Amino acid sequence: MSLHTLAAIPPYVFYELDARRVRHRAAGKSLIDVGIGSPDGPIPDVVIEAMQRTAGDRALSGYPAFRAHPAFAAAVVAYLGSRFGVTVDPVAELLALAGSKEGIAELILSHTNPGDVVLVPEVYYPVYARATQLAGAIPVFVPMLPDGRLDVEAVAPADVARARVLLVNYPCNPTTASITLDDYATLVAFAERHQLLLISDLAYSELSFDGYRVPSVLQVPGALRVAVELHTCSKSFNMAGVRIAFVCGKREAIAQLDGYRSNIGYGVTTLAQMAGTAAFTHHATIIPPIVAEYRLRRDAVVQALRAGGWPVEAPRATMYLWLPVPAGYDDWGWVDALMDGPGVVVTPGIAFGEAGRGRFRLSLVQPADLLTRAAAAMTSIAPVMGSALHP
Repeated sequence: MSLHTLAAIPPYVFYELDARRVRHRAAGKSLIDVGIGSPDGPIPDVVIEAMQRTAGDRALSGYPAFRAHPAFAAAVVAYLGSRFGVTVDPVAELLALAGSKEGIAELILSHTNPGDVVLVPEVYYPVYARATQLAGAIPVFVPMLPDGRLDVEAVAPADVARARVLLVNYPCNPTTASITLDDYATLVAFAERHQLLLISDLAYSELSFDGYRVPSVLQVPGALRVAVELHTCSKSFNMAGVRIAFVCGKREAIAQLDGYRSNIGYGVTTLAQMAGTAAFTHHATIIPPIVAEYRLRRDAVVQALRAGGWPVEAPRATMYLWLPVPAGYDDWGWVDALMDGPGVVVTPGIAFGEAGRGRFRLSLVQPADLLTRAAAAMTSIAPVMGSALHP
């Protein structure tokens, strides 16, 4: 990466959003912030206890394991087995990560050369395209069908021929779209046919509602030949500040990522890995109340929006609503109208790529009463929703 490459990347939209927040708060304005997807719930007690024990254990004060602490690896393997029926080798097919965002970036940087193509969903989490550009590779955006699935067959053959990586994210941030195991099988077959590394970002694996259970791409027979998958404690366990995640799957890709990481760092802090160990060990008891709270918030905000005349659908996964910008506003115009007026912070759709323009994301990171107030403020300013132009 050169300074020229870094300078060519446009400013991060979330920096601009944060600057607006700071400006309003400095002026004394109270804000209901439903912009950034940062969980507001507490870190589970069992996780805090594990961190406290680790901090006091002098035997753990040295450098961490390069790949994963054995206890963390064992907890992850057990979680994958009980949750998805997936078996991975804890040594050859698993790495601990300091958050899945970092892991995604490092996978792209370790698997592409300048001029290579990375296939990115047209509405995407920003690091997908930004890490691609930092690597000197070229992001090619894959069209989305109306239900949010990727139309990989619509990508130009010349782009597919130069592609090295295909990124997928289901349940999707920001669109909330989800797919089936059959859909994953189609993506695995496409990746195998074109010799691509399929990277599945499963950040919202446990945040699902109404009986829906999120699948793993590794449940597809043969997926270990082409795919890796990233899981994180950030969202499902209220642990975004702890920075612990893992990647598992295709052993050649894990080895290549390990080679890259071992040259620039020294593994993931043992404190974070012990926190993750506790989280995955106790996932069956930790997750249900967190999901119940998000379901309560989702239902409250959807009901309030509908009461105000917005005919929104309740998403069956993630911690977001992905909504059309009301008629008469553009992305930033709507953001500013909400901040300047009732003091509500949302994320403009343009933060997630050009195909996100005309939408905005609302995060369920406030209590139900504040979400209801935010929804009422939106519908009072704009009684009519915009047109649904994108998935």
